[in-house]
Amino acid sequence: MLRVVLPVVGGLLLVWLVLVVALWVARPGTTTLRDALRLLPDVARMVRGVATDRAVPRGCRVALWLLLAYLASPVDLVPDVVPVLGWADDAVVVVLVLRAVARRAGADTLTRHWPGSAEGLAVVLRLAGVAARPTPSAPTTLDHGEPVREP
Repeated sequence: MLRVVLPVVGGLLLVWLVLVVALWVARPGTTTLRDALRLLPDVARMVRGVATDRAVPRGCRVALWLLLAYLASPVDLVPDVVPVLGWADDAVVVVLVLRAVARRAGADTLTRHWPGSAEGLAVVLRLAGVAARPTPSAPTTLDHGEPVREP
């Protein structure tokens, strides 16, 4: 049992550290401990939401369930007895699968299932290599150049 739990926990800790570093790089000096501690649970909830969303392509959902099976499996690319590298391979696999799923499902899907802060979502989208769609802003002028007046 410990041979299964320890690698999963180690891999999750490595993923969490990557997320914390990315958050700190994105917002140096303004990152709080609360933001850092929430990242991993928020990502886990987002992954669960995406994996169970029937609107997401089946291949993405299957990839997320296979990722979970890989993390729970005692068989790894690099054996967990190798210090640091044994857990790092789990972190790399997690990042690669999440990146592929994010690119296929899109930023809108990740945003819809994101339970955390906007800053945390921005970090996840940046790491996933997908850009959030800009929100349309209200027009400031009419087509003929006249300013828009608020009622």
